[in-house]
Amino acid sequence: MSGTRTLTGPQKAAAIMLAMGEEHAASLFAKMHEDEIRDLSQAMAQLGAVPAGLIEELCRDFAEQLGQAGNLVGSYESTERLLMKTLPRDRVAQIMEEIRGPAGRTMWDKLGNVNEAVLANYLKNEYPQTVAVVLSKVRSDHAARVLSLLPEGFAMEVVMRMLRMENVQKEALEGVEKTLKAEFMSNLARSQRRDAHELMADIFNNLDRQSEARILSALEERNRDAAERIRALMFTFEDLQRVDGAGLQALLRSVEKDKLALALKGASEPLREMFFKNLTERAAKLLRDDIAALGPVRLRDVDEAQATIVALAKDMAAQGTISLQDDGDEEMVS
Repeated sequence: MSGTRTLTGPQKAAAIMLAMGEEHAASLFAKMHEDEIRDLSQAMAQLGAVPAGLIEELCRDFAEQLGQAGNLVGSYESTERLLMKTLPRDRVAQIMEEIRGPAGRTMWDKLGNVNEAVLANYLKNEYPQTVAVVLSKVRSDHAARVLSLLPEGFAMEVVMRMLRMENVQKEALEGVEKTLKAEFMSNLARSQRRDAHELMADIFNNLDRQSEARILSALEERNRDAAERIRALMFTFEDLQRVDGAGLQALLRSVEKDKLALALKGASEPLREMFFKNLTERAAKLLRDDIAALGPVRLRDVDEAQATIVALAKDMAAQGTISLQDDGDEEMVS
């Protein structure tokens, strides 16, 4: 070997790791993913004899490049530019799609971090056998939530195949994994590049009422435009006034009665009346009695109950069960 320019990236890394000694190299290996360990180990095994002068040159180059870097800013864009210098475009695209997707080292880890409504919406168009394989590979609690969101007849087909499932052949498993990477995860990664204001609106939706008011008030002083945009994107319990009668009745059938009473305890009178109008006369009277029987309640408990119902409404909207209409003419009650 005549110089560092003749070495590939893995070869340079392998040489430096060997020069560091077993103890330091082992601590670095412990922080690497199995793919990185495999690539680096392969480079080490094929490296052969490396002259001392070349090792010194490698270490010097490494130290100089590190020292000249100045302030470093890591981002998706800078990572992509770096990868494009060493890898084919399609491989770079695949890597970037994977790292932009949900967290997890393996495909099955990643699927376990995908919202169950999103995953169910994709799987309902797949073969029952494919869905059976997927649900057998993710966590049981996640599989249960996905299964509950699939159409009833289709879900039963999946269950029957899971009951009859034996060891899945490696080729079949790799085929399912390849399809999920190519079709589902890549599309999901692209769709998850969300507007920052949308992300903050979701976060504010999950704050308790006092924290939400305090932080939004402070934000209005710093950046009124941003605060107004976030407020417009937020969906609160009062915004359920946008839901039509059929949608509200579907929501009422799915809500736990004690949660509903607690949530309405802190709701505006117009929203309460809208709920009552979509119940039978007897059910509305029972709900009024339940609300009155609660007596004084903690604001935090009301917030939690309202947040639970809002989350349920959003899930049902994602499934197409109800529509969260955006009526721009309707007054928003805060």
